[in-house]
Amino acid sequence: MARRGDPERHSPSGTLRALDRTVRGARPRPAHLTESEWQSLRQEAGELEYSWQETYQALIEAAHAEPTLRALYPFTSHWALRFSTTTRPRLTVVGPCLTANSDGTYGVGKGIVSDDLGRFPTASEAVALAVRQMTAYRRPIALGG
Repeated sequence: MARRGDPERHSPSGTLRALDRTVRGARPRPAHLTESEWQSLRQEAGELEYSWQETYQALIEAAHAEPTLRALYPFTSHWALRFSTTTRPRLTVVGPCLTANSDGTYGVGKGIVSDDLGRFPTASEAVALAVRQMTAYRRPIALGG
C-alpha cells in the first residue's frame, strides 16, 4: 500500500468511494472529493508514528481551519502540503507548499522542500502566509480529469 507521500499513490479511500459512484452512474462532486481528501489527510496525520507527527498534524489542522485553503483540493508530496484547483487524477497545483520541519518549525516555499518564502515557529503563521499567496485562486474546485 502506497503512503500519502509516495508519488505512486493516486487516490485516498474517500476519492475511490466517490469514483465508485461514477461507475454506478452518479458523477462525483468536486466539493465532496475535496472534503473527503481533507478528512483523509487529517486522519492520517493523527495516526502517524513518527517523531514529527505532532508538528505535521498541527500543520494539517491549521490549514484545514483556514477557509481559503480548505476550499482547495489538498494533497501531499514528500510530506509537504500542496493545493490544487482540480481534483485527482489531473491536479492543477496552485500557491505555495507548506512543510512541517523536524525542528518544530514550519516552512512556506515555492517548491516541495523549500522554505524560501518563510520559516515560522507556528503552523498558524505559516498558514497565514500561504493564504496571502492564494488570493488569485479563490474559485470553485473542478474535477481533474
